[in-house]
Amino acid sequence: MREQELDAQGRAYATGRRKDATARVWLVPGSGKIIVNGKDQEVYFARPTLRLVIDQPFAITERQGQYDVVATVRGGGLSGQAGAVKHGISQALTKYEPALRSTVKAAGFLTRDSRVVERKKYGRAKARRSFQFSKR
Repeated sequence: MREQELDAQGRAYATGRRKDATARVWLVPGSGKIIVNGKDQEVYFARPTLRLVIDQPFAITERQGQYDVVATVRGGGLSGQAGAVKHGISQALTKYEPALRSTVKAAGFLTRDSRVVERKKYGRAKARRSFQFSKR
């Protein structure tokens, strides 16, 4: 069994990544408040699906409303940032409660989703799409 990893303030820290986004996440016991880049999650992630993505680690471990989360996110778009925060929360949750690691790992939340946008190639309109063919 792993041991609890906390900083001097009693917080669990983890880094989450998805696409081009990187999230730094601090987890502390509380009332379930999630702050992203100094704003409430309802303000920062306006789409309900993105908030649902962020809450997945808490839902699977049945810890809704038990932890406060402070996250700073940089890079990427909103979808990638939500995935990065989810990855960070999952990592931090396992550092705070090592017993939850098997549950979170089985759900696949600890694995960094390595899918990124394919680069554009020369002689192509996009990564794979060709320019429109003109017979005449």
